[in-house]
Parts: sequence; structure tokens; C-alpha cells
Amino acid sequence: MSNNGNNDAFNSNGTEIHDVMFDFCGVLLELNYRPCLQGRFPQQVVDRLCADESDVYGFFAAEARMDAGEDFAVVIKDVEKEYGDKAATMFRYYIEHYDDALPKMIDGMEQLLTDLRKAGYGVWGLTNWSAETFHFAFEKFPQLERLLQGTMVSGVEKMHKPNADIFDLALSRFGLDAGRTVFFDDTQANVDGAKAVGIKGIRFRNATDARNDLRRLGVNI
Repeated sequence: MSNNGNNDAFNSNGTEIHDVMFDFCGVLLELNYRPCLQGRFPQQVVDRLCADESDVYGFFAAEARMDAGEDFAVVIKDVEKEYGDKAATMFRYYIEHYDDALPKMIDGMEQLLTDLRKAGYGVWGLTNWSAETFHFAFEKFPQLERLLQGTMVSGVEKMHKPNADIFDLALSRFGLDAGRTVFFDDTQANVDGAKAVGIKGIRFRNATDARNDLRRLGVNI
């Protein structure tokens, strides 16, 4: 467990905050299908995928299965069977060029992680992400691997947020005290999952708000 004896970070229960844990996509990194697929597939198909949340091509369900630990080789066969060859071709391209769907870090987040580390807090990652594509994150953004003291990936562990088991495993593996840990995620269900095991879960909006949320808990940054 990380501990900085020079800070006075206390949550609403009067417990000192030692560690901050972050989701990846939507919190640390921007995930955007469009830059990966634009110009390579029909514009109307790309527009529909990027604008429509009904999962007309099965992308969201297929990626969620990989995030939970299923192999791409199994998932792609089901995409092809249910949505056809064109959808499967597009999904295969997306997975093989996943780094193109990660255009940048979320504004202000590299600085926030840097400031937390400088102030002596533990900084960790906990993400729902496929074991087969996660390597793109650290390859494209090596500063993340340097700043995070450890990262747990759902596809590697074959368990995923918002279930309690992955939060419990993260606490155990990283040596964290749930009551002294803050977790940021852009999905409310995952925030609620963190709270269910005693972690201080906060819905992520942007880096400025996250910094202010931490300051309200007494985190000295």
C-alpha cells in the first residue's frame, strides 16, 4: 500500500486516502472507432457505427466478450455468423489496428497522474480490456506504464467490472485498503461496483472535476 506521511488526505469517514485507481478508456484514454475505420469502410457504415448505440454490427457485444476473457478467434466466428462477412471484416480490422482507435490521452490526465505520484499517492489502473489488445495502450502511451504502479486487465484475469471479484483481486494484488482507495470510472455501474466493496467510487467527467473531487477528499495535489 502506498502511504505518504506528509499529506492529510481524508475521506468523508475520516479515513486517510492513500491510493487512487483509474479506469482506462473514457478516463485515461479516449476510445474512438472513427479514426480507426474512417476512409477504410463505407462512410455511411462508419457513421452508423459511431452514432448508433443499438450495436447494429455487434461491435459492443463482441468487444465486451473479449474484455471478459474470450479469445478473438472464437468471438469473430460469432460476429460473422450473426452479422455477416462485412461486419466481421470491419471488426477484425478494428481489433488488428486497435491503436488507431486510441487517438490521445484524456486532456489533463497525464498531469493528474504525475501530480499524484509526486505527492506520494499510489496510482493504479483497473480496466475492462481484452488481453489481446491491451498491449496497444502501453505501446502508444508509454507514459501510462511509467506512471501507473500496476494495472489489472479484465481479459487477462477473466473477470470484469462491475463484479466484486475483480475489485477484490485488485485490492489484494496491489496491497490496497478499500477504505483508503478512490476509484474513477466513466460508467456508473462500475462506480457502484467499487462502492459495493468499500472503495470510494467516483463517476469520471473530466480531469478538472476529478482533481477537484480528490481535493474535496483531502488529497493534497
